[in-house]
Amino acid sequence: MSAPPSPPNAELGQLYQHHHLWLQHWLRRRLSCPQRAADLMQDTFVRILASSEALELVRLLREPRNYLATVARRVMIDHFRRQQLERAYLEALAAQPEAEQISTEEQVLILETLREIDQLLAGCGAKARKAFLMANWLGMTYVEIGEALGVSLTTVKKYLIKTTERCLLLAYDAQP
Repeated sequence: MSAPPSPPNAELGQLYQHHHLWLQHWLRRRLSCPQRAADLMQDTFVRILASSEALELVRLLREPRNYLATVARRVMIDHFRRQQLERAYLEALAAQPEAEQISTEEQVLILETLREIDQLLAGCGAKARKAFLMANWLGMTYVEIGEALGVSLTTVKKYLIKTTERCLLLAYDAQP
């Protein structure tokens, strides 16, 4: 008689228990900041927990450290992309004349909105994300976007259709 299969959360708990110290050390070597490594290690496991496919995959893993490293790399990329987005926004904000400065509350709201947009567009390519921001944030024309990105007008249109469709679908799914 075989034992009943364990629930996915139990298997994830075992994965965490056996590999979290290794993953934190792996991240610390790459980030040289123990606090950020600890945060991103937790974010890695949260991302796995949030993914229905990943929970099933945990059950089949032969090389769990390779899988954890792959997920952690993606978490690091997202983290650095958010930092870069925030820095660019703060630099643009600092460059504004004093009369056009916005309040701290408005800054926080704008940063939060930028992070949400960044998450919505995470599945799109870098040029598609840039095209979306150029069109919707900077008000650039399709021709200007094409020149800036070095792509054709048709490609710009495809990028904007893809990113707008993704935002609309995700926004629609988020509604109760």
